[in-house]
Amino acid sequence: MSEVYSTEELIKILADERRACMNGQRLNLAASASGNPLIDRFLKPDGIQKFSAYRDFKAAVHRYQQQHQVSGLIWRQLTLKGQTLRYPVVDEQLMALKSDLEILKAAKDSIVAFWGNVTLGMDLYLSITTGKEFRQIMPDDVGAIAYRTEWANLFQHGNSTFLEVILQLGWGKPEEASYKQGWPTSGSEYIHAVNPGKRPIG
Repeated sequence: MSEVYSTEELIKILADERRACMNGQRLNLAASASGNPLIDRFLKPDGIQKFSAYRDFKAAVHRYQQQHQVSGLIWRQLTLKGQTLRYPVVDEQLMALKSDLEILKAAKDSIVAFWGNVTLGMDLYLSITTGKEFRQIMPDDVGAIAYRTEWANLFQHGNSTFLEVILQLGWGKPEEASYKQGWPTSGSEYIHAVNPGKRPIG
């Protein structure tokens, strides 16, 4: 029986394939942008072919994950203001198995609590219009949003001069939750915490 690839090995395989596709070593020659010849002539065919080749390969890896039950989870560690949290996230190129979703759901409360502790006193903004605009919110609003969602993720940008700590609150499949790909069955709300008087940069 052949050995099943691990999560880490699949991440490396996808990174290598992505590089090969972007370098033009892999093309999906049948790919077109829209199927409309008038529109397609304004788009670079090699770019579409590279993207399509990688998308097809990634879909095959996702099928492999399902077939062999290879987790899409990786573990991150974030240290802020003297506090450290180790938490699970789905690698951005992999998919979440059902068992991965259960682990994400179980970690949600500790992620939200950590974010609340390290952002105490910071200004909070809800990302709207797909991150193009921000609306200031209060800490109680975060609890209401968190209550309606299934899992959480964290991102940190900046340094001591400008710090932005982003809480992603999501539902459905993490691999479809960004950029409204799987809306409405999968999606995310992003809450940005910044130092008082500052605005999020996204």
